[in-house]
Amino acid sequence: MNAVAITCFIAIVLLSLAITWWAARHTKGTSDFYAAGGNITSLQNGLALAGDALSAGAFLGLTGLIFTSGFDGYIYAIGYSTGMPIVVFLLAERLRRLGKFTFSDVVSLNLEETPMRIFGAVASLVVIAFYLIAQLAGAGALIELLFGISFKAAVALVGVLMICYVMFGGMMATTWVQIVKACLMLVGGAVIAGLVLQRFGFDISAILKTAAQTHPKGTGVLAPVAASHAPFSALSLALALMFGTAGLPHILMRFFTVPDARAARNSVVWGTAFISTFYAATAIFGFGAIVILAGDPSAIGADGKVLGGVNMVAIHLSRILGGNVMLGLVSAVAFATILAVVAGLTLAGASAVSHDLYARVVLKGHVDDQRELKISRIATVVLGLLAIALGIAFEGQNVAYMISLAFAIACSSTFPVLLLSIYWRGLTTRGAIAGGSAGLLAALVLTVLGPSMWVKVFGFAAPMVSLDPPTLISMPLAFLTCWLVSRADRQGLGAGRMPAAAA
Repeated sequence: MNAVAITCFIAIVLLSLAITWWAARHTKGTSDFYAAGGNITSLQNGLALAGDALSAGAFLGLTGLIFTSGFDGYIYAIGYSTGMPIVVFLLAERLRRLGKFTFSDVVSLNLEETPMRIFGAVASLVVIAFYLIAQLAGAGALIELLFGISFKAAVALVGVLMICYVMFGGMMATTWVQIVKACLMLVGGAVIAGLVLQRFGFDISAILKTAAQTHPKGTGVLAPVAASHAPFSALSLALALMFGTAGLPHILMRFFTVPDARAARNSVVWGTAFISTFYAATAIFGFGAIVILAGDPSAIGADGKVLGGVNMVAIHLSRILGGNVMLGLVSAVAFATILAVVAGLTLAGASAVSHDLYARVVLKGHVDDQRELKISRIATVVLGLLAIALGIAFEGQNVAYMISLAFAIACSSTFPVLLLSIYWRGLTTRGAIAGGSAGLLAALVLTVLGPSMWVKVFGFAAPMVSLDPPTLISMPLAFLTCWLVSRADRQGLGAGRMPAAAA
């Protein structure tokens, strides 16, 4: 057990609990709980957006993917980086003008409220579940490696802390934990990148050349080999990573925390700058790790595999470069990363249950703030326990890959409905629900039948569907179904738009 790592962990936990205690004193109603009262500045929200996006997948998972696959792994970083500018141009300002707290608030504005909120809540919870699995799986592997406790106990520890942050502090606590975490991650990433570059005389070409000489794939580690062998899967992955960001419920909620539309736009610009900077550094982490970890028995086992799993490449790299001090600091940053992201995800899930389903569907808006807050906190506990169970069930999965599945589901369900509800006046309620449901079900079914689940989880010899992820099918299907059903509705009604309770 690493005394420095334990000390850093305790410091991170105490700091986040102090933030939660402070936020709880300022959380009086639903506006504070869901949107921090709309008082977050654009720079603060940009850092919080970076805190949401720079998850365990960005730090642990991406470094591991580049270590094992080279440039094929770095494609994930490129895709994540392009997602935020799309959000800027298509959604940020309009969401802030139209929305209140959640994705469902926007899509139900000009459509029938009850069915749209039910769809929005279900789709949001499915996306959140996949994202939470990835975060908790990474957290369990990290704590198991450092402290020697079981994976199940490690996941449970993170889950309990997550429940505390959201249940008591709401969006205010979640935002400030994300801001602190983003600052720590950017500084930590700069230090690791600097140490790697120092090893190679600050010559990036030397890192790439030596990595190609060391890696079993040879020069293939510097080229998109998998993309050339499976171009349709590569295109499908690119679509998921580019457009998935615009459908993630915990990202969309961030636009309601700022005072106006201009601040929403500026916050995404800040967030994009921070995120892109860190993703550029992951190339240095991953390719440097190929060389630095090679043959090191403290990082690579006798079977040639990374000790603790491929998600721990960044942690081993930090220890080799900076000893126990750097290991402790980087582990604490990774832990803070996971805590911040799972808190944001859990808050988005709790708001879908309490605000969209309970307050607006069951009670038709006839509910006071305190009662809705109580339901939010109950939902937080239930979602937290479910997330712990799912995190344990998916032990060993690469976190960056699991996140890409969440992106694929988001861009096939929530994103098409959100985009069309904002930009196309011809969208009808039946069209939105049919299209969003078709995309959601297609993404889920094709993912189960694809290589990631059918082969790696269920153990079959070959997948029934080779496309992985299935975005190339599921996202166009969602848009096409929305259009076809809406057109049929309009022709049947002889009107331009479906009657809506909110219209």
